[in-house]
Amino acid sequence: MFERVDKTLLVSIIILLISGLIMFGSAALGVLAVNEAKFYSIIETQLIYALIGGTFALCVGAFIPYRWYKKYAFIFFGIATVVTALVFVPSLSQYHGGAHRWIDLGPISFQPSELLKFTFVLAVAFWCSKYRNYFKDWRYGVLAYIVSAGIISVILLLQPDFGTYIVIMTASAITYFVGGARKNHIISLAVIALCGIALLVTFRPYMLERIKTFVNNTHDPRGSSWQLNQSLIALGGGGITGRGLGQSVQKFNYLPEPIGDSIFAVIGEELGFLGVLFILTLYVIVGVRGYNISKYSPDQFGRLLAIGITAIILTQATLNIGSMLGVLPLTGVPLPLVSHGGTALMAAMFELGVLLNISKSIYNYV
Repeated sequence: MFERVDKTLLVSIIILLISGLIMFGSAALGVLAVNEAKFYSIIETQLIYALIGGTFALCVGAFIPYRWYKKYAFIFFGIATVVTALVFVPSLSQYHGGAHRWIDLGPISFQPSELLKFTFVLAVAFWCSKYRNYFKDWRYGVLAYIVSAGIISVILLLQPDFGTYIVIMTASAITYFVGGARKNHIISLAVIALCGIALLVTFRPYMLERIKTFVNNTHDPRGSSWQLNQSLIALGGGGITGRGLGQSVQKFNYLPEPIGDSIFAVIGEELGFLGVLFILTLYVIVGVRGYNISKYSPDQFGRLLAIGITAIILTQATLNIGSMLGVLPLTGVPLPLVSHGGTALMAAMFELGVLLNISKSIYNYV
């Protein structure tokens, strides 16, 4: 299964996953101080999702020939869209943190928008590989993309899940651009995106607060600026080598979501600049190998799917890390393969498995 894959990428994924589990266990000590039962529960859940679910998802992605998805790209996208819309069904929806993002099936719950990340990129990759020569006709180019993206936008922004929305739109736009989008179509999409952001800021007060916090981190220090300020304190306190594994102070009742959105700040505090550099290097390696796989893929569909998957992982990592450093507004997306979240972890592992499968076809050239 893994005998002909890109070994550098595979090793980087494994190291990132193991490093993530170690840091997750350390960050979860903040939960232990408050609720011992919850601490053991989330540790057990994360281990199951990472070591069993994540490994299984990686193997499935690496085993199934990537060209098989081409036959069912629109079907998978349609199913993922419908399933994601089910979060609005009261009997299925799980309300948490002011949002309807999860489907509750009793013993298990999952975040269906994670399915959209892969399936929309898959659909865009298929569409571009099949109809690229017809993109002069706006109906085959920009209109098809706008309609699909519009449906996703309505579903995700009503939840609301702005972080996942940004990841999906960015990754799909990159796939569409590489797939042959015309310059005037790109300009049209950029104008639509800017108008959409302006409307969101107008009608979603919490987004305006995040922008104010991004511009001025002294704005509302006990409210919207709290997470950013505590993150900067954690990262600054880590120095070059960090306080030491398990020695973070900020994870104890200071950092919101130390096992989730804020786990990068815990890494910086405990392992310092060197630990942060190590994690960043792993993501850079994943990005470089993903780009190489896309570059040398023997067919257009594989090329676009590889660049789309790489864009998903790197966009999500950039949004998370950038928000903790204060160079991007807070979006609430998890750090891939590190943060708490079983659905997100398994989805990322599956996507990376597909990337490994694509690498099999160009092993001698990467």
